[in-house]
Amino acid sequence: MIKGNAVIGQSGGPTTVINSSLAGVVDAARRSGIIAGVYGMNYGIEGFMNEWLIDLKAQPPEIIHGLRRTPSSALGSSRHKLKDEDFPKIMSVLKKYDIRYFFLIGGNDTMDTINRVEAYCRSNDYELTGVGIPKTVDNDLFGTDHTPGFASAAWSNILNVLQAGMLARDMKKVDQFVVYQTIGRDAGWLAAATALARRDEDDAPHLIYTPEHTFVKEKFLADVDRCIRRYGWVSVVCGEGLKYDDGTPVSASVVKDKFSNTEFGAMGGASVAISLHRMITSEFGVRGEFQVPESLIMSDFVRAVPLDLEEAYRCGIEAVRMAERGESGYMVTIERRSDDPYEAAYGSIPLSEVAIAARPMPPEYFNTEGNFVSDAFIRYMKPLAGEIPGFVRLKKIMVLK
Repeated sequence: MIKGNAVIGQSGGPTTVINSSLAGVVDAARRSGIIAGVYGMNYGIEGFMNEWLIDLKAQPPEIIHGLRRTPSSALGSSRHKLKDEDFPKIMSVLKKYDIRYFFLIGGNDTMDTINRVEAYCRSNDYELTGVGIPKTVDNDLFGTDHTPGFASAAWSNILNVLQAGMLARDMKKVDQFVVYQTIGRDAGWLAAATALARRDEDDAPHLIYTPEHTFVKEKFLADVDRCIRRYGWVSVVCGEGLKYDDGTPVSASVVKDKFSNTEFGAMGGASVAISLHRMITSEFGVRGEFQVPESLIMSDFVRAVPLDLEEAYRCGIEAVRMAERGESGYMVTIERRSDDPYEAAYGSIPLSEVAIAARPMPPEYFNTEGNFVSDAFIRYMKPLAGEIPGFVRLKKIMVLK
């Protein structure tokens, strides 16, 4: 392997644990015998082209260590979509700073970026080792059991739905429903995870709708009616990417980002939660609430999952080890070996298989109605989320008249 410098960037939306992966790369690179300097892209590939580089090797040890307990994207992020005219500039900067090791932490679009840069350098006889480090709260990256960032975001949503459900249950004489929306685009992992908030039959959530199933308004209203009749109220969780049979988003949004991803509820369009709220109010004439935390769960360190932080760090370390072995054009993966006790190892998958491809929830993770999860999903999710708080209820020991 050729000796040279390394650069690392963070792309797309942040997570609670993305900086832990950054710390893993820096710690492993500092110990490497083939990596000299370690630079950080300030604002992703966009900043790299402008030569906005941070000297990570010069950072005090306590700063790098502190990254393991710091949310959001410490380097600054970007959603720049690469154009053909960008590649000569990228190679020019790589050569100028003698960068031979190229790491990016991100999701589907980020893996596509690494894949294209690595392929361009190879075709132009510039030796560059490119490795991807998985990150996305959406948990929709192909080839890995789960992604760093997902568990903590899921835990944040679980606690939100759990506590919002208690509020709604105790206020059901005033408000008969609550609708909670999660992010995740076309994958329903985060919405599905909130099922772990439910301990008793009448606990929230009662209904979960994800983009893996076509949304049918009449079926939805029938489900809501059944729950209100049975429990006196209903808790609904929905993924932001819900669509009707013709592909129209329930949010009524048609805005696209640079990577052709739908921006649900953008530009003043109604969010899914608001749309469902209006449907329920219009059909049943009852009051209710909608809750849309949006990106807040992507930087909720108070609810960070220890396993998530550790796996993110290990993914950063493994990325450097792969680079040292000359494994270019791959993404680090987490491979589950056991549910109980939980056990996982680290592997790899070619970037060409990951880039742009999304991983929806498999059919076996849903009930037959498509409005809640199955026991198989609960088994998958439990080791990642941890212990659910055990709140109590008053027993209905009424005073005799």
